[in-house]
Amino acid sequence: MRIAMLGTRGVPARYGGFETAVEEVGRRLADRGHRVVVYCRTGRDETERPDRYLGMELVHLPAAHKRALETLSHSALSVGHLLGHRTDAAFVFNAANSPLLPALRAARIPVATHVDGLEWKRAKWGPVGQRYYRAAEALAVRWSDALIADAVGIADYYRHEFGAPTTLLTYGAPLIQPGADRLAELGLTPGEYHLVVARFEPENHVDVIVEGYARSGATKPLVVVGSAPYSDAYTAQVHAAADDRVRFLGGVWDQEQLDQLYANAYTYLHGHCVGGTNPSLLRAIGAGTAVLAFDCDFNREVVEDAGRYFTSPADVAALVDAAEAEPRRIRIAGKRARDLAAGYDWDEVATGYEKLALALARRDFPTRRPNGRRLPTAVPAPLRIPEPRTTTAVVPPVVNPVAHPGTTTPVIPIRGAQQ
Repeated sequence: MRIAMLGTRGVPARYGGFETAVEEVGRRLADRGHRVVVYCRTGRDETERPDRYLGMELVHLPAAHKRALETLSHSALSVGHLLGHRTDAAFVFNAANSPLLPALRAARIPVATHVDGLEWKRAKWGPVGQRYYRAAEALAVRWSDALIADAVGIADYYRHEFGAPTTLLTYGAPLIQPGADRLAELGLTPGEYHLVVARFEPENHVDVIVEGYARSGATKPLVVVGSAPYSDAYTAQVHAAADDRVRFLGGVWDQEQLDQLYANAYTYLHGHCVGGTNPSLLRAIGAGTAVLAFDCDFNREVVEDAGRYFTSPADVAALVDAAEAEPRRIRIAGKRARDLAAGYDWDEVATGYEKLALALARRDFPTRRPNGRRLPTAVPAPLRIPEPRTTTAVVPPVVNPVAHPGTTTPVIPIRGAQQ
């Protein structure tokens, strides 16, 4: 098949979860003989623009260098290019790009939209941006041939809000054992620090983590990896909450060194709450690191009973103190986390995308979509506390690329688990 992937910054993956998914899924689809075209955003200072990467064909296009327009402007150019270069199926990442979907539908290019998380809850967008994302969700429901959710909580949201089915395709969790030789460059000792890896945004609760840690009696330092590309004020707030035990490393772009930070941390503190399944959290559990996470359904879905949860600085302080007092429990939690990570397999995730692409190419989807109107009875989905791990979940999808033969109930794989 000819498969297009657009709406992200492209590959190599250097930014976030979407880019990681495009790289990991795209390379596997290319290895299986499909022609995969990835649309890449041209950076201001970018000098190298390869035509191919890990078997994928790359198309480099510019974007408006303004936060509110960057994604949509690049995606508009990508759609324009795609209209002149036919494809069997298109994966559009980010519901923000949904105003462009009618052009693909008019050209009879079947499209699945990966809706991501609840972007309208992000404070960085402001009232206008938040209203736009709310409207974009509705347009994605109306104009996509299929919707992709990366977490059960996201699937629940679209079902409660719009009565819209989704196909559940999560991310993979790399099982990493990268050694520890690169920690000396940062002046760190294995097992002797707590770790945070996050962009500095209010919804990632970096300020809550740093403030809570500062209230604790921890003897191990807190290492903070990440920065805020758009918010100097929030960065200042985070730094103001810190004491001299907190070390800010900024962005760490060396993947080997970053993996060693994950794998050798005493605990990993995760504050994300609106983005669905988070690749950083998956990398932490794949490294076998004990997790202290913000208490929301997305994080509980991933970490389950291997994690401890917080909602306030006071919670963080108590959890950090308890963690340092109970090293045996931390070791057990880390082992449990790594066991859970084995259920998130990129090969299985890629198979889900492949089967969905095939269904799209065959036009094996309903011709009538939900109308995109929010249900009058829509209420926020309740917090889901997962039962002990299972390998499948029944979700009514738009298409059913992986239904069990001989059954009438669609079954969609969770976390890339084997059927």
